[in-house]
Amino acid sequence: MSKSLVVILMGSKTDMEHCKKISDACNQFGIETVIRIASAHKTAEHALKILREYEADARPKVYITVAGRSNALSGFTDGLVSAPVIACPPPSESFGGSDIYSSLRMPSGVAPAVVLEPVNAALFVAKIIGLMDESVREQVKASQKRAADKVIEDDASFQ
Repeated sequence: MSKSLVVILMGSKTDMEHCKKISDACNQFGIETVIRIASAHKTAEHALKILREYEADARPKVYITVAGRSNALSGFTDGLVSAPVIACPPPSESFGGSDIYSSLRMPSGVAPAVVLEPVNAALFVAKIIGLMDESVREQVKASQKRAADKVIEDDASFQ
């Protein structure tokens, strides 16, 4: 495992399946993850306590927030930490999908990235951590090669 850490913070237990996909994909790159539950709306003090705990940890880290509907968790987290934050809201058909805007539009000075696919959020984390960790960077390159080889293989099967 790399020396880095990914803190996956979900708004409620109902997001566990989504978080597990992120965690599993991060683990494939050799990146340690921890999953926690806190709501910026319902348990702000608890969320703050969690963020303070991980901010006190000197390891390089990335936070991934998983919250839907009114996604205050991503902005709340990004405003309190110095590490990158990636919002990866769970899929939703609520409000015709317009609830995604709560992840996309943030006030100035608050800048979480938004990646909708769990596995792609893990890839983005790996690319960030790969800037500091050669073994993770090599895992990213290998993953990209496998994906490219699959496309070429699929194309060849049609010839």
